Amino acid sequence: MNTYSKKLLTVEQQLEAYKTAGMIINSDDEARTALQNIGYYRLRGYCFHLYDNNAKKYLNSVNFSDILKLYEFDTELSHLIFSIITKIEVSLRSRLIDALLIYNDALIWSEPSIYSDKQHFYQNLSAISSEIARSSDVFIQHHFHNYDGDVPIWTAVEVMSFGTLSKTINNLKTGTSSAYSVLSRHYCYTSQRGNLVAPSLRMFSSWVRSTVILRNMCAHNSRIYNRTINTSPQLLRVDQPTERSNRCGLYQIILAMKYLSPSAKDWSEFKNDLTALFKRYESIIELNRLNFPTDWETHLNS
Repeated sequence: MNTYSKKLLTVEQQLEAYKTAGMIINSDDEARTALQNIGYYRLRGYCFHLYDNNAKKYLNSVNFSDILKLYEFDTELSHLIFSIITKIEVSLRSRLIDALLIYNDALIWSEPSIYSDKQHFYQNLSAISSEIARSSDVFIQHHFHNYDGDVPIWTAVEVMSFGTLSKTINNLKTGTSSAYSVLSRHYCYTSQRGNLVAPSLRMFSSWVRSTVILRNMCAHNSRIYNRTINTSPQLLRVDQPTERSNRCGLYQIILAMKYLSPSAKDWSEFKNDLTALFKRYESIIELNRLNFPTDWETHLNS
């Protein structure tokens, strides 16, 4: 086993390392403040594509101020994405509750009969039970302590993590009289071919699962710019980006989020804000670093 030999650098050493590698720093004070508040190792993620590993130097004219702008862009992008995902998540919870009510049983969420895989059901049930037990919400505690641990659909679904919610949906039975058939009606969409599409459970689950991954990245302040996101939500071939390279990662997830968006108004506001954000930083960002194609607006508009 190799011994890790790299030493932790002080802020002054970090500053000197940038300069030695050829980065232009207009203000040492600005750089010190950024290194103290953001961190050398977090900022390095915005430098990778601007560094020549063979020469051990940054490319010509790489300025520390530009790195900060990339970080600021990424932060704004993360907040914007998180805002639309929050709306998607809240709406999805409400619609799932409504769908489960067709069984006329407040505790149906805990019945294995509505799920396709019993093993996955029991694993998920254990996770939900733990989430309920940990919750400090007064309404949840009321049901938990006053009804022998029985928690109704509308309470259980609200306390699930987004990841657990995704697994619950993925395990639902399908069919004309199933809860999924009711849920999926909210997410029918018109394809690029012009026909109305009712997403299969497999397709729909892939949308939600990918959105969960992106949501967690945003929630934990992970870098999005120049980052490979190894997930590819399913879309009909006609609705996918023309270039195969754009069919995995951030752009494909955002395409799926279009179909999950609670309303046309919510999506329009997000798209307009995204366009404005790209415009503000157009001199510093490269859309291919976000896995966006050149005709990205065409897909997101339609």
